[in-house]
Amino acid sequence: MKSLCILGSTGSIGQNTLRIVEQFPELFCVKALVAKSNITRLAEQIQRFRPEMAVVSDSGSAQKLSQLLPAGLKIDILSGPDGLKAAATLGSVTLVVGAMVGAAGLIPVLDAISAGKDIALANKETLVMAGDLVMGLAAERKIRILPIDSEHSAIFQCLQGNDSDAVQKLILTCSGGPFCHKPMNEFSGITVSDALSHPNWEMGKKISIDSATLMNKGLEVIEAHHLFGLSRNRIDVVIHPQSVIHSMVAFQDGSVMAQMGIPDMKTAIAYALSYPKRLPLGQALPDFPRIGALTFETPDMDKFPCLKLACIACDVGETLPAVLNASNEIAVQAFLDGKIGFSDIPGIIRDTMHHHTVFTSPGLDEILWSDSWARAAATTAVEKLCN
Repeated sequence: MKSLCILGSTGSIGQNTLRIVEQFPELFCVKALVAKSNITRLAEQIQRFRPEMAVVSDSGSAQKLSQLLPAGLKIDILSGPDGLKAAATLGSVTLVVGAMVGAAGLIPVLDAISAGKDIALANKETLVMAGDLVMGLAAERKIRILPIDSEHSAIFQCLQGNDSDAVQKLILTCSGGPFCHKPMNEFSGITVSDALSHPNWEMGKKISIDSATLMNKGLEVIEAHHLFGLSRNRIDVVIHPQSVIHSMVAFQDGSVMAQMGIPDMKTAIAYALSYPKRLPLGQALPDFPRIGALTFETPDMDKFPCLKLACIACDVGETLPAVLNASNEIAVQAFLDGKIGFSDIPGIIRDTMHHHTVFTSPGLDEILWSDSWARAAATTAVEKLCN
């Protein structure tokens, strides 16, 4: 039986992970749950799965959580960075699910790797910010990083039984988001509601906006570079509106392998949890006759400059991907808060990247400093647009 710590248990990935635990109680148990602000949902999860430990963002949330739980329920309730570390390194845990949104997921994943825990990784920012550090530490500690992102899970599955030296390139697919065929001159009128309406996938707000700008795909390019050890020029992106092919691997003999399925994250999550086995999830198969055709397009880098900025950050490496990620988080939140327009997001990221002095061979301190600097710089840029 695998014992889980779920970092981000109340989000989309966390909830789907718990559904799989519920479906296969003989295979998985939950030892620690971590959430940021949805205390009510966390309390419900605790009562259902009875973990040893729960962690929230601050002492006030911890007190609120305690009040929501039945008297006599035995559980350690912790908060803040110390609580995160305690959950990620808990002795009874064998697999840590990294599903926190944004840069906050980096440190607990590093702590978990240092403690010898395998990682099922959904938090792409962990590798975007510090891919060399994370993968280097995982190799040193002989830890497995099992991808949960549907695209990286697809590539991981296609590589099983194949020699990595035979890989010619990776092909990441994306739906194109809600604005794939919207004229560029209409982008200035895009509302938050428009941008949150993803055509195929159910996701959180931040990831939905990233999908609309194609930044999500740019972050995945950087993540794939680190996960699979290929240079950026061997990683392609194609728009595939049907979201049936989740990604592909092209081999040097001309063969291309694709992993296919309905757009549902449970398949990728279950594969990471149960690897190398597959679980009988009871998932529906794609209805190919109804779908009729699978189509592909080249993404327009001028229309979606966030993808281009991510590719630049990947090429430069060092601390620039951390700056890209941090400034994107600030810009996306400003858009969600109604402070800036949709078309302002890439400009804020571009300016922040332009003014950053890159650290070479950065350690964790330089990465975290660059993250903090970029957030401050992007916040200043947002304030200028608001005035």
